Amino acid sequence: MAIHKLILDDIFDESVFTLIAIHCTIEDYRLAYLLNKFLKINLERKRCDLDFNHGKSTYSIYKWEDQKQLLTWNLVSNICKINDFTKANSGSLFETAHSVTKTFNLLPELKNVNYLLKIDDEFNVKKEKHIINTILSIPQIATAYTVDQSQLKSKDNLIFY
Repeated sequence: MAIHKLILDDIFDESVFTLIAIHCTIEDYRLAYLLNKFLKINLERKRCDLDFNHGKSTYSIYKWEDQKQLLTWNLVSNICKINDFTKANSGSLFETAHSVTKTFNLLPELKNVNYLLKIDDEFNVKKEKHIINTILSIPQIATAYTVDQSQLKSKDNLIFY
């Protein structure tokens, strides 16, 4: 009797999306507002943040589903900073608390990127350049560019529910 094997890599294609890295120092809600205004989209904050490491690091996420063009836009923070308080007893009568700020990245390969804009569809080069040029026209944004997905090792972190 013959044994039949199914290779899942051949069955499921990787999802096609455009990933734009955004460098800026403004808060996430302000960036979402500016992107909505300049790109004429409607990003809204999701009720639950992205949760990695069982609550140790959470990332804010904004989402918009474009019903006309059948696109899903996601704006997610790439940086999560957590203040960790540690108590140290140095042999004295009183304990001293030290605050240490730990930084986690959604995509560790892109440590300097503040936000990621993921669009679940592959645009042609002309449309993609138009989106990036529009983002670069926002005065609060330092730079924005397309990320090569083949170079990402932690691509699984970009699977949003």
